[in-house]
Amino acid sequence: MTTMGIVSTGTYFPDTSITAEEIAEQSGMPEWVVKEKLGIERKFIADPNIHPNEMAAHAARKAIEKAGIDPLEIDVVLGTTEEWREYLLWTTAIDLAWEIGARNAWGIDIHTRCATTIAALKFAKSLMADDPSINTILIGGGYVNSHFIDFADTDTSFLFNIGAGAGAMIVKRDWPENQVLGMHLIADGSMSRHVIVPASGTVQHPTDDAVNRGDFKFRLLEPVAMKTRLGEVSIKNWLACVDVSLGKSGNKGDGEPYTRDDIDFFNMSLVKPSAHREMLEHLGLSEEQSVYMSDIGHIGEQDAIINIEAGIEQGRLKPGNTMAILAAGIGYIWAGAIVQWGAPK
Repeated sequence: MTTMGIVSTGTYFPDTSITAEEIAEQSGMPEWVVKEKLGIERKFIADPNIHPNEMAAHAARKAIEKAGIDPLEIDVVLGTTEEWREYLLWTTAIDLAWEIGARNAWGIDIHTRCATTIAALKFAKSLMADDPSINTILIGGGYVNSHFIDFADTDTSFLFNIGAGAGAMIVKRDWPENQVLGMHLIADGSMSRHVIVPASGTVQHPTDDAVNRGDFKFRLLEPVAMKTRLGEVSIKNWLACVDVSLGKSGNKGDGEPYTRDDIDFFNMSLVKPSAHREMLEHLGLSEEQSVYMSDIGHIGEQDAIINIEAGIEQGRLKPGNTMAILAAGIGYIWAGAIVQWGAPK
C-alpha cells in the first residue's frame, strides 16, 4: 500500500486585519455576539497590495525551506488558491510552480471550497499510488474571499469569520513521519445553490449595476432551507467522515484498528464556537486537544495547515499523536482525514 507523509508546512498572512469591534460597528451586532457566538476576536482581510497566488508562493517557499528540499524535486503542484484570484480562467498551480522554481512539476487546480486541502491530500495519495515516478507533491494556495463578505447582511453572519491568507504543505511518498492515513468525503448537492455570489458568472455578469446593488457579495438565497438541512446533517456527516476515515486507516502497530479513542488532536476548520465544542464533546476530547484560531479568521481550506502549525506552536500537536482533520465546504461537502503525527504507532 502506498504511504505518504507530511514533510513540512508554511503559512502567510497579509498585514491587514479587522477586529471584532469593527465588525460589530459595521454589522450592527453587539460586540459580545461577534466574539462569543461567531468566535471572532480579529481576522486577517484581503490586502490590495498582495494577491492570492502571490501569498501562496510565500507560504510555499516557507514549506520548501523547512523541508530542506530543492524545488526541482517537486513533481506535482496541487493548486488550492480559491477561484477569486489574480485572473479568471487561469491555472494557478502552474503559476505557483513557476514562481517557486518547481520547473519539473506539472500542476492542476482543485476546488471544493473549504474542504479542498483534505481533497488534495486524497488526490496526492492517489497520484502516488497510480504513478511510481511521483514522489514529492506541493499542496498550496491563497485565499482572499473576505472580499465577498457584506457585514450588513446578517443572513450571512456564519461567513463573517472568512478572512485572507495562504497555506502550503509538502508531502512525500514513503515519508516515515506524519503519515496521512484514511480520508473520506461526503457531498450533499441539494444545497449547492444556497450560498452564491449572484453576479459572478455566466448567469449574471458583475455589471456596475449588479455590483452597486450588492450582488457581487456572498448571498444566502434560501436561509431557512439551508439552515434546516445543515442542522439535520452536519454533525452526523462530520462524525461519519471521522469514523470512515478511521476505518480506512488500517491497524496500529499492535494490530488493533484505529477508533475515536485514538484521536489525540482535533484539527477542524474554523466554525462557530458552539459547533466546535459540540464536535469535541462527540469525540470525547477537551479544548486543550484542539486549537481555535479566533485571532486569524477562517482562511478556507488553509485552516487545516494553519491549525497544524498552531498546534505545534501551542504544544498541543505532539509526535505520536493521532490527528483528525475535519472541514466542510459550502455546497455542501464534508471531509475528514486521519494523520499519524510523528512516527507510526
